[in-house]
Amino acid sequence: MTKETSMAVQRGELVELEIGRDVQQSSRFNEDIAPTRLQERSWSRWNVAALWVGMAICVPTYTLGGVLTAYFGLSVGEALLTILLANIVVLVPLTLNAFPGTKFGIPFPVVLRSSFGIRGSNVPCLIRALVGCGWFGIQTMFGGLAIHLLLAAIFPPWRALGGLGEVIGFFLFGALNLYVVIRGAESIKWLETLAAPLLLAVGVGLMVWAMPHVSVAELLAQPPSRPEGASVYGYFFAGLTAMVGFWATLSLNIPDFSRFAKSQKDQIVGQIIGLPLTMFFFASLGVVMTAASASLVGETVADPVNLIGHIDSPFWVVIAMVLIIVATLSTNTAANIVSPTNDFQNIAPKLINQTRGTLLTGLVGVLLMGYDLLQKAGAINADVTLESLYSNWLLGYSSLLGPIAGIMAVDYFLIRRQQLDVTSLYKDGAAYPAWNPAGFIAFLVPVALTLFSLMSGYLNWFYDYGWFTGSALGALVYYLASHGLARAVDERLAGGAVK
Repeated sequence: MTKETSMAVQRGELVELEIGRDVQQSSRFNEDIAPTRLQERSWSRWNVAALWVGMAICVPTYTLGGVLTAYFGLSVGEALLTILLANIVVLVPLTLNAFPGTKFGIPFPVVLRSSFGIRGSNVPCLIRALVGCGWFGIQTMFGGLAIHLLLAAIFPPWRALGGLGEVIGFFLFGALNLYVVIRGAESIKWLETLAAPLLLAVGVGLMVWAMPHVSVAELLAQPPSRPEGASVYGYFFAGLTAMVGFWATLSLNIPDFSRFAKSQKDQIVGQIIGLPLTMFFFASLGVVMTAASASLVGETVADPVNLIGHIDSPFWVVIAMVLIIVATLSTNTAANIVSPTNDFQNIAPKLINQTRGTLLTGLVGVLLMGYDLLQKAGAINADVTLESLYSNWLLGYSSLLGPIAGIMAVDYFLIRRQQLDVTSLYKDGAAYPAWNPAGFIAFLVPVALTLFSLMSGYLNWFYDYGWFTGSALGALVYYLASHGLARAVDERLAGGAVK
């Protein structure tokens, strides 16, 4: 029999909400964004590590070394060091913002209700959702191309479809992604755990295959593309900011996954094991494979999908494309669909459940890539491809998410002191306000300075190091703006919060 009043119960270091009718009947609650039960928190450190291996091994990671050398003026060695350091740095917000998800079993949108308000949380949620939908579209393009090349290798007449075959592949791959997420967290856990060792083994195999065709010493000795005599520091920190921004989105919605972790130790150790070295290794593989491509296929190819497409053997093309599909699937489902799905549910939980949120994510992703799809299908003739433009825009857009990461960490650790009234997070008019002015002030101040720097040419350092400056300023402003208010709220919560 369901109780009338919900109650948060401390079970070791974790908190479990025994849900009553007061929460069940709230317009801010549904079963898909409800706090996880203790038996649902089954992810060990190896499951968390596998999640990161599955997300980190993807086409964009493969190209990061080339991006840093071509656009940020770094040498190959400097670029790889930058990638390693950036992923060590991003572990800080990732592990900190994972804490409330693990302790209380709540997803990202519900965590945000503490710092932005019950209704106000929808603003940063939708900002995050739009980034996720955009990346979903781009990654689905990669997966669709892999499916097209796979079918062309199996059925040679398929190749004649050209761009139309890529469009068909896009929708096939997208549908597969949505199916996995609709199946739920256990489906994602199973996929990532299966994919991680397979992808690592393939990466090692490709490295062994490519190494005889490239001189590592000559590769590392190549001079950087920046002006001769220019200081490395400005280029290095700009590249470091961009690489930290690569996972800026996940540093926000990591509670969507940490809510399934067995303990804080599991989420911390799992992320340390899974993220930095995987990103470094696969970015290194991209550098080596690109350098070796001239010897392997007769021309320099920086895209792994197209590089494999140059292989003459249909058998190896099929094997390679299947692996590319698995790699992109494991990245896309976890990194680009889960968060928008939960974010859309947060708008109207009684109307949008996990299935509807997932389908809405797919629809928005298709609409964002609509121009490219029409162009590939031959309905539009143009020289401009929005796929690359979206990639550049989304990386810049992600840097604006830094303030939210800082706000979340300060709210949980300094303002709330790791105590949340979970029942009130699912109810209007309870302990948390509908809109929290402190959260919006702390978000808008660094965003305004970033946009001012970008458009005026002044304060270039603020934009160049946007993730660092934004997260630090957002954290400071939030602390100053909310400290007095939070003290009053804590007094009101003294009887209801879990100690």
